[in-house]
Amino acid sequence: MTIAVAAPHAAAVEAGRSAVAAGGNALDAALAAAAMLTVVYPHQCAVGGDLIALVRRPDGTTTAVVAAGTAPAAIAEAAASWREVPRAGAGSVTVPGMLAGWAAIADLGAVLPVSRALEAAADVAEAGTAVSAGLARALVSRAEAIRADEGLRALFTRDGVLLTEGDALVQPALAASLRRLAVDPRDFYEGGIARSLVRTLRAHGGTHTEDDFAGYRPEVVQALTRRIGDADYSVAPPPSVGAILVGVAAASERAPGAAGLLEASVRGAQARAAHLGDPAAGPVDLEALLALDARPLAGPGEPRPQGDTAAVVAIDDDGYAVTIVQSVYQTFGAGLLDPGTGILLHNRGGAFSIDPASPAAIRPGARPPHTLAPAIVDRGDVTVIAGCQGGRAQPWILAQLLPDATDADTDLDELLARPRWVIGDRDLGRDRLTLVTEPGVRPEVIERAASLGIGVAAFPGPADEAGHVQIVRRVGGLGVRDAASDPRADGVAVLVPAS
Repeated sequence: MTIAVAAPHAAAVEAGRSAVAAGGNALDAALAAAAMLTVVYPHQCAVGGDLIALVRRPDGTTTAVVAAGTAPAAIAEAAASWREVPRAGAGSVTVPGMLAGWAAIADLGAVLPVSRALEAAADVAEAGTAVSAGLARALVSRAEAIRADEGLRALFTRDGVLLTEGDALVQPALAASLRRLAVDPRDFYEGGIARSLVRTLRAHGGTHTEDDFAGYRPEVVQALTRRIGDADYSVAPPPSVGAILVGVAAASERAPGAAGLLEASVRGAQARAAHLGDPAAGPVDLEALLALDARPLAGPGEPRPQGDTAAVVAIDDDGYAVTIVQSVYQTFGAGLLDPGTGILLHNRGGAFSIDPASPAAIRPGARPPHTLAPAIVDRGDVTVIAGCQGGRAQPWILAQLLPDATDADTDLDELLARPRWVIGDRDLGRDRLTLVTEPGVRPEVIERAASLGIGVAAFPGPADEAGHVQIVRRVGGLGVRDAASDPRADGVAVLVPAS
């Protein structure tokens, strides 16, 4: 048997390879990689963040694990005085879902205990890892926030100077927490780790309680699947933005071509702003999301995300496949690292709205709109498992790639190296909806943007904002065929023969 694994950091892929050598399947490889990423790629994902995943099992069923965090029960009292939802700090922190999400994924068919992945990650946190190029860039981009927080400052500076590429990053407090979680994962929600996180959050003005943490559970449901042309697209349901990916893919199938895809993406951005929220907290119009029911963009948008997310994908010959997209949301999340546990907290709650009429309205126990959009696409004998970093642009990043990825003759490395474009506003540092292109993007895309009345700008070269995409693929009777990791990241993709 062969298992394909791709992730945005070499150490994560090596952790996956080790899990395979120990007898693990695709789920075990992905979980090992996901745990390792929280140590070596903390600017993009941390144990104090969220995840959304899709798991394909040998019987052909696809399950979504929506481990999106929930707002504290007392949030309404705090929010009554807000003019907008905080973009950082304790007010932006929802109860992190990542640990519970890993456990839910494992329950769907993993062979090895999650404790093995946590212990391996703890070993690296304790011994130290070299600061990657991506982490070094992120430290510079958030230098002010790093220096402002006691926990981040202690970890990422030496004598007041930011760590640089190649420096040793040693995380003893995180190592101890990971070992504690290897013994009892619920400690994150009902034990000493939960108590420490709550103390830190409340010290910084948060309304979180131990009951908020103890009551958290991820959602495990059937994936949202729709037929588009001759392919089946499977995504996670709301509050994931996956429905927008399906809508954009369907619209571009009806109006093929790069310009048509851009127009569909503009409608997708408008539909997301108008309709995406948590169906467990209030009405969400799923059909409007899928149909890209476009309305004018509402609200101030979201802050610039430079490197908010990390994706791990894996597939094996036995029929297991998984895409895990996990995140601290913005770079270094809320800008809060609990010194007692070494755990960095995300700022996913910054995506809520204070407008009570919005589907994204902040409510006790609600989950905010989620940018994470794992995807599985089946076209005949070809199955593609994909995930990416890219903030709100994930649907149009993936829509530019998935149709060609399901062509067995497409070279995945070449596909991921192609120039891409994204649209956004504040998330791309723009004051209005703008198309931003990498060099080499087709001119008809730029021309269509101008005709739609949106802004046009360019990256100087391949850009993190254009996404870090991970893809693995199986082709019919050939079994696992290939894997690719985005050249914009620090990643690796491998085919691992199972023992």
